[in-house]
Amino acid sequence: MTVEVTDPRSRRRLRHATRIPSRRAVGAVLGVLAAAAGFGLVFVETSLNRIDNSFTTQDISGLLPSHTPEPEATPEDASAGKALNILLMGSDTRLGENSDLSHDSVDGMRNDTTIVMHVSADRSRVEMVSIPRDSRVAISDCQMLDGSTVRGWTGKFNIAFANGGQNGNVAEAAACVATTLYDLTGILIDHYAVVDFSGFVNMVDALDGVPMCIPNDVSSSKANLDLEAGAQVLDGTTALAWARARTGEGLGDGTDLMRIERQQELLTNMARKALGLNLLTDATKGTEFITALAESLTMDPEFGDSHYLLGLAWSLRNFDTANLYMTTVPWEYAGDSSGDVLWTEPDAAEMWASLKADETINPALLEPTTDPSASPDPSSSAAPTPTASGSATPSVSPSPERETEDEILDSCVLP
Repeated sequence: MTVEVTDPRSRRRLRHATRIPSRRAVGAVLGVLAAAAGFGLVFVETSLNRIDNSFTTQDISGLLPSHTPEPEATPEDASAGKALNILLMGSDTRLGENSDLSHDSVDGMRNDTTIVMHVSADRSRVEMVSIPRDSRVAISDCQMLDGSTVRGWTGKFNIAFANGGQNGNVAEAAACVATTLYDLTGILIDHYAVVDFSGFVNMVDALDGVPMCIPNDVSSSKANLDLEAGAQVLDGTTALAWARARTGEGLGDGTDLMRIERQQELLTNMARKALGLNLLTDATKGTEFITALAESLTMDPEFGDSHYLLGLAWSLRNFDTANLYMTTVPWEYAGDSSGDVLWTEPDAAEMWASLKADETINPALLEPTTDPSASPDPSSSAAPTPTASGSATPSVSPSPERETEDEILDSCVLP
């Protein structure tokens, strides 16, 4: 689904998420994009080949004058030479099928997950910056399609999506988030994509579930979630509950930051399984997943164009995973028992300035290792744990391998 919306136009020590999010998640996102584009080509070619095999043919090229064949056309990156900022969001709207999946009755819509994906102009580098939904920021005034304006105020970051989504239009909600992000950071969003509850469930079910390693027993009555520790395959509804859960037994300190980490792990394993599918021999399953992916997202018209996506994926075909980064905007707790987090300065400003200038983010601002038992105590703060070289840099992980579901489950090691 594509919808077009025209936009108007005292420091403490650095704290990030509780553990280093894997770069594999970034490679996974790109891998799914590439796999989707690649499957489209394979599926079309396979279908045409089946038709071609029904014809009676005989080659006469040897009887004709010789000529030099023209090279086959390759997919074209319509944004070649331009850096891209893509806004990825997960919506908690209860409209339609989503109401049956939410297990509550909350009006409106919010975005529990927000990621800014920056693709460098030369396609050599990708950074993905997560924004905690509890970030206390100045929410911008939002221009609506009917010409009205929804006034903003200072509050949690996901208020922007809720303000823009007052009329039930996901595109207006996305525009409000993009406007707020621009006013806060100077980052102009080129494309957006939003997935809701039912869309996420359909994507997981199209894969016949996602294999996960649950580190400990988990129970959350609010999320309707009960899981035993160990390797298991989560269906769409259970995977959604796992991604949404914040409070309960075995879920850490109940903050949004812990949930961001679980969402990144879930995304990684979804992509690991998707990439492990043999699309040449299982065209039916591949078609189901790509169809669910397409039907699950609300995107801007250009980003929702298969030719555009194919060209972008093709431009990243030789991407070096050493240049993949996933991080969270530098933050610290507000210190007033609200549970809000504040972006730490000047670190956050430096990170956004790097993306705006299409420059590599300072390695010292990427995810450090912190104490996983840390809690949102008003006085809590954490400093980066330096590596042997004295800098806080993320470890390099390989891009997602093509693994079977059994191989993914067998790799589960409980603490």
